[in-house]
Amino acid sequence: MAAWRLYRYRHSDGRSKDWAVRANADGAITTRWGRTAARLPGVSTRRGVRLFDLEKQKQAKGYVFVAEVEIDSEGHVLFPDPAKPDPPATSGGALYWHIDCRASQETCLALASEIRRLIDAIQSLPDYAVMPHPLWEGWQRLSDLALGAEPFSQSGQIKPGHGILPWLFLMALKQQAFAGVEIGIATESSREVSADLKAEQDVLDFFGTNLDQIRATAEMLGLLKPRLNLASVLSDTDDRWF
Repeated sequence: MAAWRLYRYRHSDGRSKDWAVRANADGAITTRWGRTAARLPGVSTRRGVRLFDLEKQKQAKGYVFVAEVEIDSEGHVLFPDPAKPDPPATSGGALYWHIDCRASQETCLALASEIRRLIDAIQSLPDYAVMPHPLWEGWQRLSDLALGAEPFSQSGQIKPGHGILPWLFLMALKQQAFAGVEIGIATESSREVSADLKAEQDVLDFFGTNLDQIRATAEMLGLLKPRLNLASVLSDTDDRWF
């Protein structure tokens, strides 16, 4: 059975319906739907659409991500692990991200290596343990995919409660511009977020921070060039005169 992303819509009277989606190896997208139950009878496979776009459309209608599940050919849903709810957001809204990797094996290996390198770099931050990042599901999902080093398609959300690290991680990954790998990050208004950190003050505001507060982390991830320490330069220059 293949992995699916399961979403749920709850009606005001307590009833609910489910919708699940997966990206196939040939690039097609398959969806399943039905009332919340052990089996989703509806099924459709389409080409020429993006997983990210379909998920965002459902989220805009009020569907909430439940868990990654397995669904067999008859539509029976299997939850491999208990579903973990998203953390409460400190303010409304979210960033929507997607990664579509349809690259060569060599590029997939390079992408996997970069994912592991960036995650290791972030985990080495002195104050990593106290940052509000662990609840972001992308850490584990992308770590697992990196181990396989094969083509994949993934998407999700980053909420204020997840902290800014997931966004910086994806920005650093996007900046590498791997051939055959599409990395997109969009705001609630569907504006595509650029790879230029200085141009994204709105996103910094979304996380309640500013460029100076995250400069050290951004420099470590290669998103900003290290700031020149003029005092140190002048001191070195003065020393040469004596």
